[in-house]
Amino acid sequence: MKRSCGVLLPVASLPSKYGIGCFSTEAYRFVDFLVKAGQSYWQILPLGQTGYGDSPYQSFSTFAGNPYFIDLEQLIGAGYLSREETEQFNFGSNPSYIEYDLIYMSRYLLLHHAYENSPYSLHPSDVWKQSAYNRDRYAFETFITNNKEWLEDYALYSALKGRFENAAWTEWDDDIRLRQPEAMKRWHAELVDDIRFYCFLQYMFFLQWKAVKDYANKHGISIIGDLPIYVAMDSADTWSHPEYFKLDGEGRPSVV
Repeated sequence: MKRSCGVLLPVASLPSKYGIGCFSTEAYRFVDFLVKAGQSYWQILPLGQTGYGDSPYQSFSTFAGNPYFIDLEQLIGAGYLSREETEQFNFGSNPSYIEYDLIYMSRYLLLHHAYENSPYSLHPSDVWKQSAYNRDRYAFETFITNNKEWLEDYALYSALKGRFENAAWTEWDDDIRLRQPEAMKRWHAELVDDIRFYCFLQYMFFLQWKAVKDYANKHGISIIGDLPIYVAMDSADTWSHPEYFKLDGEGRPSVV
């Protein structure tokens, strides 16, 4: 085996004027730096959506990516956001510290506006309905179909979490907490727009992440990833597949 080396740098630690590192030009510049330094690997921390405490090892989903890593500049370039909109928000004043409370409020508001002003919205404007964007919409629908096994439950879980003021799923109303069919049907219908928004976030995340990874691989840099050791109790996975975990009849942990 050829001797090689690399650098550990979490994506969140990349420089950014938006409060947290993301799949921006800085990610590509870091790859260029690794190449010039004769490195072979970029090691990162888990890319999953962080939960309470914002630890990358505590995630709301085993499969979903962290929306914080979506590059807002690319959304501006696509016409989904304006620079003036981003300048209205405070992302923190210390470039060496991530102020999660600020970026949680700012990024999700901006990402939701980007969704509403995109061809992927449930109710797109006439501009985005033009045939020139048919391919974009088709690619989005294909992404949803190809990832249905996890994305459908994740998007509903995320929408419900917002409706229940971010409470853990074990604290939701009994019927939806236990995934009773009528409740599932009712909430799906009521939250259809929110569900699509969370699908949009995942589509943007994976589009941008794939582009960064492809760029790194093309330039001879391999990515060393990481995963949490356990599935989180408050996660889309535990809520949607309680049969895989030691839960009681009420959906609560039977062991700790």
